[in-house]
Amino acid sequence: MKFKAVRVFEEEGRFIPRIIERSMEDLPAGDVVIRVAYSSLNYKDALSCTGNRGVTREYPHTPGIDASGVVVESTDSQIQVGEEVIVTGYDLGMNTDGGFGEYIRVPASWVVRKPEGISLKEAMIYGTAGFTAALSVYELVEVVKPEAGPVLVIGAAGGVGSHSVKFLVKLGYEVVGVVGSEAEREFVLSLGARDTISREEADDKSGKPMLKQLWAGVVDTVGGNPLSIGIRSTKYGGVVTTCGNVAGGGIPEMNVYPFILRGVRLIGIDSVKCPVGKRVDVWKRLSDSWKGENLDRGVLEVGIEEILEKVKKMLNSELVGRVLLKH
Repeated sequence: MKFKAVRVFEEEGRFIPRIIERSMEDLPAGDVVIRVAYSSLNYKDALSCTGNRGVTREYPHTPGIDASGVVVESTDSQIQVGEEVIVTGYDLGMNTDGGFGEYIRVPASWVVRKPEGISLKEAMIYGTAGFTAALSVYELVEVVKPEAGPVLVIGAAGGVGSHSVKFLVKLGYEVVGVVGSEAEREFVLSLGARDTISREEADDKSGKPMLKQLWAGVVDTVGGNPLSIGIRSTKYGGVVTTCGNVAGGGIPEMNVYPFILRGVRLIGIDSVKCPVGKRVDVWKRLSDSWKGENLDRGVLEVGIEEILEKVKKMLNSELVGRVLLKH
């Protein structure tokens, strides 16, 4: 059987993505074959399309680090044909052909049964970005309560950031988002944030080891200097989660004082190898108590013929909100 897929080829040192027809026999080894209903566009997918060896080592390759769909073949007794399932993380879309194809074959251990409270489309509106955001909020709300004060979301208009804003607002937190443009500001305010600040307003070049205590908690999605400033301006006993590095892998001007004098906690978020128990628990919360209204606000649904154009826009920082791929 033939199916459509995005395939990135390496040709004379250039990486060229194309939409091609593939055969089921071309899929990698695995226990479960899934007919993909939806995937979503993430920054890792865009990097994979450009030949980034930190994401994908070998080409040709099909990106798509998340997928939801229906099981069509299974050699695992715990996963039945016809079940609706979700796959995020692990090696999907990195070095294992991913959700930008109409079918995927994966190990059974990667597969999560979709909770009843959400549809296949809603699962990918969350996708890897929503799941990562949920992990961030999951860690923060264990310690920081709404009455403790505002929570800062750095990179609030992006995929992880916008979901984080939605979850925190749903749970009763006062949210302030860091944004890069007026369009981003309007978008983040529409999600329920109390206020936004620009990247310039959030910046600090004083080099002080600690800054004024402003935030009960911080959800950081970019790393680098914004993360450093977030840590140094977190209130006593606050929590900072971090899950990205688009602003840099280092933490400039950082020191131990926020941790030993204010008791600030820094928690790293890994959605790739998240333990299955926590994975199932978080998806359950996303399907019921954390699920907000207007889940599709800020979501653009496209077909496979349009996804490569959106990849270019993401790489040029021209996307606001989420892009959903429907097969």
